[in-house]
Amino acid sequence: MNFSLIICTYCRTKSLKRLLESVQDQILYPDEILIVDGSGDSETEIMLSENYYKRLTYFQVDEENRGLTKQRNFGISKLGDDSDILCFLDDDIVLQPDYFDKLMSTFIQYPDAKGVGGAIINADVWKKKSENKKIEFANYYYKDWVRKLGSRNILRKRLGLLSKELPGIMPSFSHGFTIGFYPPTGEIHKVEYFMGGVSAYRKELFDKIKFSDYFEGYGLYEDMDFCLRASKLGQLYLNTSAQVYHLHEESGRPDNFKYGKMVVANGWVVWKIKSPNPDISSIYKWNLITLLLASIRLKNAFIDNEKGAFKDALGRFSAWVKLGFFKPPYY
Repeated sequence: MNFSLIICTYCRTKSLKRLLESVQDQILYPDEILIVDGSGDSETEIMLSENYYKRLTYFQVDEENRGLTKQRNFGISKLGDDSDILCFLDDDIVLQPDYFDKLMSTFIQYPDAKGVGGAIINADVWKKKSENKKIEFANYYYKDWVRKLGSRNILRKRLGLLSKELPGIMPSFSHGFTIGFYPPTGEIHKVEYFMGGVSAYRKELFDKIKFSDYFEGYGLYEDMDFCLRASKLGQLYLNTSAQVYHLHEESGRPDNFKYGKMVVANGWVVWKIKSPNPDISSIYKWNLITLLLASIRLKNAFIDNEKGAFKDALGRFSAWVKLGFFKPPYY
């Protein structure tokens, strides 16, 4: 199968160069690479002109096409006709040498796969479970592996607000476990969503759906939005042997207040995609968890002195209040 790689970037020249160097080291190299740059300067173009990357085409978009989902849709429109699989990577990712090889083999092994996600491995949180050690309340267990739940999830567990679904499956009240709650063992899992920054889809899928322009700019939860809609058309998989490092780059991210608003408003949108008519219990849990997480951000601000946490909390509370009067559009 031929596969194309689309990388959307914004003012991250050094990160992009680091990613492309890891692409060059791949066992399996993309048949084409499209860089879709939303930057207002020429730094990225200059970097690419000074370094050679085979089969690479560069596009710099105007303001009308700027933003993660818009840039992805722009990239899709510029693809060659021979692609079978479209891969997407965030510009602050670094790949293991066999990433594309593992990803593409999943589509061969599972012909029903509409999309496949990779695994981020730089958070070293998993340990082998000791046979004789008792189960601890503050831990999360998956087969022979264990990791800490984290203070937020411990509190939710005490309040009966923790998801009982497997990671990558959204419960009726949303707020499920991310795919990071699967250990990087090489297993392949059926999921409803994965990280958009390490993802691949069959090209035919884009004849039916596109990335939503609702998720403007930074595009928080745009990956879950697309995955949930794609999972209604076919099966998605997570391959934990297709591994990457996510070296978080702060540049290009929104301010804390806007980010907090996006967490709640965009979170509401993706919840409604999965559960357009939730029952009373699910509505209660979604709202309670949303307010609980916003309150924790206040605690982070006043007790932990965490920079930006207060604005984040204000953004969350303001978006929650706004939802009482205005509901964002959803599918």
